[in-house]
Amino acid sequence: MERKLIFLDIDGTLVDAFASPSKRVAEALQKAREHGHLLFLCTGRSMPIISSDILDLGFDGVIASAGGHIEVGGQVVFDSILPEETIQECLSVFHANGAYCRIETPEGIYADSKMEELLKNAEPDPANSELIRMQKELETGIRIRRYEDYPCQGAYKICFTSSELSSIEETKRSLGDRFKYAIYPFSEHTTCINGEIIPNGVDKGKGIELVCQQFGASIKDTIAFGDSMNDYEMMETAGISVAMGNACEELKSVADVVCGTVKEDGVYYEFQRMGLI
Repeated sequence: MERKLIFLDIDGTLVDAFASPSKRVAEALQKAREHGHLLFLCTGRSMPIISSDILDLGFDGVIASAGGHIEVGGQVVFDSILPEETIQECLSVFHANGAYCRIETPEGIYADSKMEELLKNAEPDPANSELIRMQKELETGIRIRRYEDYPCQGAYKICFTSSELSSIEETKRSLGDRFKYAIYPFSEHTTCINGEIIPNGVDKGKGIELVCQQFGASIKDTIAFGDSMNDYEMMETAGISVAMGNACEELKSVADVVCGTVKEDGVYYEFQRMGLI
């Protein structure tokens, strides 16, 4: 098979609920690289919370912060930080509508204590890997910094939570022309709606295009694996898009392939089926 550029989300795709990668998935990635394919993380996580057990699997590059930060071969090739004026405007809009936020920066994550309280009491939809990840961060002691300590020097993105979808919809009046909203699956009686805003022109799909330029590769030679709504543009862009079996229905509807779930080592078996290993 000709060389492919393979882009992999982390949570709900490579790993389940902040667990370590399974032996089968680790084996699949290693064999794919041995066969000459290039592997890239393509995640909503910021670099400070991509754990060493993930990075140690071996990747040719990383698209982090949902496309806001890109590294290839250890070198930064793209870095788009929102100016502080924009961050403060966004926070003001969310706060005015009763939403709580976390700010993701190059140094780390700063979370509103009220957001943490909402997360702790939430019962996530099984397809909402982002909410499950944030809950696991709290449980496992991943260092989330105090909102009050945010240095006000710009950030990659803002994640939000609210007990009411109407509150989030109201923020679109002020921000919807400049940001894409990724709202994650929730049940009818949920107490926590969560999602993130991503600046127009900065997303995982644009990240794939930039990486292809770096390698002189064609989009038709790319394969992307994902499970949540911040993977939507990645699915639309990739030559072949693969939604995990545990993905939300909206993502499955735009994917070329639906593979097994993360708990079933879907990545491993899809690599096999595609002849990548």
